[in-house]
Amino acid sequence: MTKTKAASMPALSGEQSLNRYLAEIRKFPVLTAEQEYMLAKRYQEHEDPEAAAQLVSSHLRLVAKIAMGYRGYGLPVADLISEGNVGLMQGVKKFEPDRGFRLATYAMWWIKASIQEYILRSWSLVKMGTTAAQKKLFFNLRRMKKNLDAYEDSDLRPDDLAKIATDLGVPEQEVVNMNRRMMMGGDASLNVSLRGAEEGSGEWQDWLADDRPLQDETVAESQESQMRMEMLSEAMGSLNERERHILTERRLTEKPQTLEELSQEYDVSRERIRQIEVRAFEKLQKAMQRIAGERLLPGVA
Repeated sequence: MTKTKAASMPALSGEQSLNRYLAEIRKFPVLTAEQEYMLAKRYQEHEDPEAAAQLVSSHLRLVAKIAMGYRGYGLPVADLISEGNVGLMQGVKKFEPDRGFRLATYAMWWIKASIQEYILRSWSLVKMGTTAAQKKLFFNLRRMKKNLDAYEDSDLRPDDLAKIATDLGVPEQEVVNMNRRMMMGGDASLNVSLRGAEEGSGEWQDWLADDRPLQDETVAESQESQMRMEMLSEAMGSLNERERHILTERRLTEKPQTLEELSQEYDVSRERIRQIEVRAFEKLQKAMQRIAGERLLPGVA
């Protein structure tokens, strides 16, 4: 894919060229489903570098959009985009068009994975461990704090701390440590100036404020949502009837039932209901991970 990168991507060599880069990638046309399928087949069957180049270039805007979502980790957005482009190229390389979904849906997983791995390396989390739970904590903590109206630059309130730790399945002390580490990392301002030799000046928010949805992003999000629902439905089949009912009533309805209500329904203790709920959720997670691997990332360890 090295030739593909050189042939299809505008130069991105630092923050000063970023404004120009963002303007250039808007010029690449969005492919129709038929065009995308034919190009993907050409690359799959003949390793045609020109076909791969067109597939990559038509999705560069998607990479930039995803990368912007990770700007709060204090790293140069140009680097995040570069890493996302690497993930995109891996996605193009492994994409199987006959599976029936669009490239954007499949590549989105590779793009996010590549960016997240780069962030983890940059934050030196190896010193704290890189378990699946810790990665999940790292990439969900800021969002959860925002939902709880918790201050970005302060320690968490005890009730917020307990909720985050419970929802993510990690000890409270790990949440405390991660929160303090992330506060030290700083945030990227939306008012940082972007300057290009030809395009003049602008700010990050000028790019982010463009609320016109990208066609490939819209398709990807729609298909990903549908795919997740299908995987959830399939994964629920790994649970027995009682586990399925308790998990649904506790976590998958708008008005969850209480432990007390379910304990009366099944004539067991509240603690027993809680244990069944936790066990069912763990089984569901494992099933979802297995199904995701089978459907989206064939051949990936």
